[in-house]
Amino acid sequence: MDKKINIKYLQEPAWDVIGGGITAYNTGKAGDDHGKNLCFVLEDSDGEILGGVIGMTYWNWLYINLMWLPENLRGQGYGRQLLEMAEDEGRKRGAEYAYLDTFCFQAPGFYKKLGYQLFGKLEEFPSGHSRFFLKKRL
Repeated sequence: MDKKINIKYLQEPAWDVIGGGITAYNTGKAGDDHGKNLCFVLEDSDGEILGGVIGMTYWNWLYINLMWLPENLRGQGYGRQLLEMAEDEGRKRGAEYAYLDTFCFQAPGFYKKLGYQLFGKLEEFPSGHSRFFLKKRL
């Protein structure tokens, strides 16, 4: 007798099953991604973290997931330093390319100035704005 299959909503995602399944599938098709996180932060003399960059490397790519600086630290070269440190770490790990996404009200011009090129755009995400996807050869 066959089991009945149901579809149901879960409040908490089933990461172990779904994430583990897609990771195993991808590894079988493309090899181990050697995924590894990275994080560089700005820290004041009291040890308080003020901002930074979070990313990861996998296969031969660096992904910049999050980057943030408070307003009073912008325009002083910290963003460039953080991004370059992430890119340097990516290169050490074998990354040949980097990619990220940013909103029109965030920093697309900053990333373009540092060599990132637009490869995708979502209009009206969120409403009245756009989300940009950029990449760069390291």
